[in-house]
Amino acid sequence: MADIAFPEDLIALETTAWEEIQAGRLTVETATAVQTRLTEFAAEAGVDRYTAEMGLKRAVRHPEPAEG
Repeated sequence: MADIAFPEDLIALETTAWEEIQAGRLTVETATAVQTRLTEFAAEAGVDRYTAEMGLKRAVRHPEPAEG
């Protein structure tokens, strides 16, 4: 799967959702905000929404360690 450059606002939304999931308190509002923005982003970027969603989850939940 190709690396996708996600905008900071989408990363922030998914990060909030992931934190809520881990705390057992994901709200419909948060989930809807992520899906709405993700769908917009996928259309703008010309990528499949499913591919974008999997890449976003990977980027937030399993970030690559920084090289250095």
